[in-house]
Amino acid sequence: MSNDRALSWPALRHATPARIGLGRRGAGLPTAAHLDFQLAHARARDAVHAPFDAKTVAARVRDCGLEPILLRSAARDRLIYLRRPDLGRRLDTESRERLIARPKSPIDIAFVIADGLSATAVHAHAGALLAATLDRLDPALCIGPVAIVEGGRVAIGDEIGGILGAALAAVLIGERPGLSAADSLGVYVTWQPAPGTVDSARNCLSNIHAAGLPIVHAAERLAALLKAARDYRMTGVALGQRLAAVASPQIDQGG
Repeated sequence: MSNDRALSWPALRHATPARIGLGRRGAGLPTAAHLDFQLAHARARDAVHAPFDAKTVAARVRDCGLEPILLRSAARDRLIYLRRPDLGRRLDTESRERLIARPKSPIDIAFVIADGLSATAVHAHAGALLAATLDRLDPALCIGPVAIVEGGRVAIGDEIGGILGAALAAVLIGERPGLSAADSLGVYVTWQPAPGTVDSARNCLSNIHAAGLPIVHAAERLAALLKAARDYRMTGVALGQRLAAVASPQIDQGG
């Protein structure tokens, strides 16, 4: 019985942001729980439809000592972006031509910042994460211009990285809002990005926000991931398997 009391609903509620053990009033939730749910749902919807302030993001990129490039996906507006995920995975014609026309030079890492499904997350965390990550990278690395994409999905980094000729692309993007966080940022890292890259060829860090993975820890993990990708010249499932093999001691199968 003592163990049952230790795992009471109040104790479990303090251990997770999930909505559990809320109780009920008649056939519905208590008023406070119902209102909290409605507020979280409204924040999630607001995050999905929030306008992307690309110019402010660009100013934060300049503060990091990097050149921002403002681009758009092939999704002309937010409603099209939500209905046509494929259009968010590629640049519009003007952006592509402008990027192709740029002078080319060797690039070790190309950072891409896209609004994704939460511009709120990008506004809140992308600039801080970029700055903290740069502080942890080898200063000898050549960091390319930072593409800031309105209406972008994860895979748009493949086209951008491919055009720039970058060895690595790191896409900082707003994640799908949930009822516990509307400002969660994700990062997707791809070795030798090019259109057609499959999702199994990238690595992801997610749930980056104040109540999830803090910026400092996210920057440390991202810098370590970028270093590992460069050391082994791969990302995705292949990199995960390689790192697991290195970390695990070999088991002697002999008699």
